[in-house]
Amino acid sequence: MSSINKIGKSTVPRTAISTSDEHSITVRGEDLCHDLIGHISFTDYFSLLVTGVRPTRGDAMVLDATLVAIADHGMVPSVQAARMTYAAAPDALQGAVAAGILGCGSVILGASETAGRLFSEVDEVTKKKNGDLRTAALEVVRRWRSAGQPIPGYGHSLHKERDPRVAALFETAKRAGTSLRFVQIAETIEQVIPEVVGKDLRLNVSAAIPAVLLGTNFPLVGLRGVPILARTAGLIAHLCEEAVKPSGFALSYQATRELVFEGQPPKARQP
Repeated sequence: MSSINKIGKSTVPRTAISTSDEHSITVRGEDLCHDLIGHISFTDYFSLLVTGVRPTRGDAMVLDATLVAIADHGMVPSVQAARMTYAAAPDALQGAVAAGILGCGSVILGASETAGRLFSEVDEVTKKKNGDLRTAALEVVRRWRSAGQPIPGYGHSLHKERDPRVAALFETAKRAGTSLRFVQIAETIEQVIPEVVGKDLRLNVSAAIPAVLLGTNFPLVGLRGVPILARTAGLIAHLCEEAVKPSGFALSYQATRELVFEGQPPKARQP
């Protein structure tokens, strides 16, 4: 989905999120100090900020579960970047957090949004196919593969069976009573992948997140923000640890020790 923002389209900045005056701060139509602080969880508040309405209990359960699922996953590249940045500039915590978040792209953390677009495409095709979900999934997966696109959210370097977080998120959605429509789509894609790709690629957490969130009031356009928000919490935890138990320079030293130089050596100088 491309942005609706075009150069010259709007000449007046607008927002429906928040405003303030001398005596109050209003967020999504609610008084921040009287209605929200001390009365609403951060997960509910995040949902309110993004969607404009307070989430149902089920929607909040699912969103909260996705944030917990993706907040930390060990010494992944974003964490290493943040730790090494902090080691070089411990006076700028914000720079270290930013260094980690800047690595959130199509491979790391951004796959949830791409998987959500895949699921939405299958959903639309299914409606045109009179509800034939398997046929729609085959058509869309083949189209993506023909275009040279990977199938986002399937396969994992460590978890060869399904990523264990998938079952936990799907179970949460069931208990929450939210729509399982996109869970069904995600599982159908998993079933047809071997026929199209030639490999048995199982669901990972990057597919599970949109599968459960698209069954709530959370918008497709905001999906990438969920792992970004969650990973920010994990990065802060790693940087607090980095401050007392440094690993940033150790990571750099290990990379140097493993480095293989493949360039040309300098030419011998004539005596």
